[in-house]
This record gives sequence, structure tokens and C-alpha cells, in this order.
Amino acid sequence: MVRQRILYFFLIFTGVVALLIAGTVSIVNVSAADNDDLIALGRDIFYDTHLSRPVGQSCASCHDPADGYAHPNANIPTSQGAIQSRYGNRNANSITYAMFSPELYYDPNPSPGVMEGQYKGGLFWDSRADTLEEQAKGPFLNPLEMHNPNKNTVVLTVRQSNYADLFKSVFGASAFDDIDIAYDNIANALAAFMRSPEVNPFTSKYDFWKAGQAQLTKDEYQGYLLFTGSAKCKNCHPEPYFTNFGHQNLGIPRNPDLPYYFLNPNLNPEGENWVDLGLGAFLRTIGVPEMEAAMQDGKMKIPSLRNVAITPPYEHNGYFQTLGEVVMFNNTRDVSGAGWPAPEVSQNVHRHMPPMPGTFGQLGLSDLQVDQIVAFLQTLTDGYQP
Repeated sequence: MVRQRILYFFLIFTGVVALLIAGTVSIVNVSAADNDDLIALGRDIFYDTHLSRPVGQSCASCHDPADGYAHPNANIPTSQGAIQSRYGNRNANSITYAMFSPELYYDPNPSPGVMEGQYKGGLFWDSRADTLEEQAKGPFLNPLEMHNPNKNTVVLTVRQSNYADLFKSVFGASAFDDIDIAYDNIANALAAFMRSPEVNPFTSKYDFWKAGQAQLTKDEYQGYLLFTGSAKCKNCHPEPYFTNFGHQNLGIPRNPDLPYYFLNPNLNPEGENWVDLGLGAFLRTIGVPEMEAAMQDGKMKIPSLRNVAITPPYEHNGYFQTLGEVVMFNNTRDVSGAGWPAPEVSQNVHRHMPPMPGTFGQLGLSDLQVDQIVAFLQTLTDGYQP
């Protein structure tokens, strides 16, 4: 079992090939032509606004292609649900390049900027899903998101859709006979779409620059040098995916504007006292011992920075509105007089020990250098035309 591998730390990260294998084991066996149909089916499901209760919300509502397949409204920290008075408790992740994340595992080896071991992989901010198939099943039944009462409702909607014949063409004439199998296949189709080049195009200016087909401006290039050099961004966001798939508690402040705090007690019993423990909370649910789980409290999945310029707001609770704010927080979090509020979760905050200038939270970047890093991050947006 995957969860047992987490507990005993057996799984080792072995590169892109392993990522691709791990990411596709639950896809049905289909030919290349059939796979095109599977992707097309997944696309139909992804954009279907009838798959929520009440109708009106699709997967694309919270993962808008125009916004890097992420939360499309920078004016609110988290996405609005199908029931419009409800909101999720976390900012919706971008699904671009999520296919490269391995299943959750523990890497005991030190890495740049992280002297202790680190949990890596998984999906969602707390890595509670191991595969895109597993991830795809969650929002349909989440009362804060698409609000379907059960799997049968979702399957019946697909069965009555204008792409039902395509569903049966891909999965067989009896595709809707077994509710559990049909629901799994809905997730399989969505996962195939999320693995497609349409969602993972590698068409940013950065990609063309690396291929020798574009030139960075002076500020973009200086930002790249800072990103990969003295600002140490690459420690957690290495090329080419711009994430190491790990988890960190950066000391992000509580966001007082999080709509989740103000939901009815039956949806959020803790109200404004709710604290997001992230990975630590999830590990408790799968039986990781308390001492180990507590060491992960407040840690969130390190996101890919691809398309980051078009995916505000930022961090798990949408605390930041702009990239400049995020970079400046990384730059000055621990500088006396910088004025940042206290972390939401004060334990396990990522700090260089002993604290010293030039490390996260006191990087010593000038305003110009912050702007240059932002300029480089803007080159990571897909759809560039050389």
C-alpha cells in the first residue's frame, strides 16, 4: 500500500521516467487513437457545468485555462463553490504540470536549504491524493465545491450528457452499469486530459529561451541569475518543473479575509479558530505517529512556479495578491521592522539555523532585484510566441 510506503520511507524518487510511470499506472490500457478519445472525453467532462449541484460549476470554474488552470478570481482568496455562499478552505492549485508529481513519500536525505528529510510528492496543498485520478474524484463530492450528494449523481449526469456515446465508445457499451467503475473512469478521463499537452505545453518564453529560440531581456536574465544564485529560489523550485515536489512551512500569516472562517458551523465547526495544519493534519489521518505528524504541521506542498504570473492570489490561503509581495516576503520575513504578521502555524517554520543574512527571510535583495526576479517569473507563462 502507498500509505505503508510512506510510513516506512521505502519509496525513492528516481527522476522523470519514474514520475511518468507513477503518474500513469491507473490509466486504462488504450491504443494511441483510443487515448485521443480518452483525452477528448476528459476535456468534455472538465468543461461540463452540469456536473455540480446546483448546476453551473465545472472543473474549469476553479481551474481556468486563462489563469494557468488555477483559481481565476484574484479578488477572493479561495474559490466559490456551486452553492455560492460556500468557499473552499484553500486556494485552488494549478493543475498544469501536476502530472510530474510522484506519489507521496519521505526522502530522508538532506537537500539544498533543507538539512532534515522532507516529504515529497502527492497532490493538493496537503498531498492527500497520490494520483491525478484520485485527485479528480474529490471536488465532485466536496460540499464546498461541486456539491454532488454521491457518485451516482455524477455518473447519471455523465450518462445523460451529449458525450455519453463517447464515454461508451472509450469504456464499452456497459460503461454505466457499475456506478463505482463508471465513477473511476470519469476520473481516468479527467486525468488523461490533465496529462495532455494541452494542459502541459511547455510553451513559455523560458522554454523557448532554453531551446535557443528567444532572448531574455536584461532584467529577466538578471532575475534568472538571482533565482538560480544568491536568492536561492532554485533550492525549492529547481528547473525544469520549478518545484522539488516537497513541503515547507514558510511562515505564511493567517489570512483574516478567508471566507471559510465564516461558514456555518456544520461546514466549519471551528469558525475563525480554524488553523490549517496542512500536511501534518493529513498524515494523522493515515496513521502516521503523532510525533512525526506534528513535525509536518503547517507544511504545504511546494507549488510549481510555471504560469505563476497568471495565478494570483498566492500561497495556500491566498494571502498575497502579487508576485512582488511573495518575493518581498521571502526576502524580508525575518528582518526587524519589516512588519509581517506572525505565522498561522508557528511551529516548523522554515529557517536557516542559525539565522544569518543571505538566507530565506533575510536575503538582502534590493527593490530592483525583487523586480528582476518577478520579471523572470513572468517568463514562465505558457503561450509565448517567439
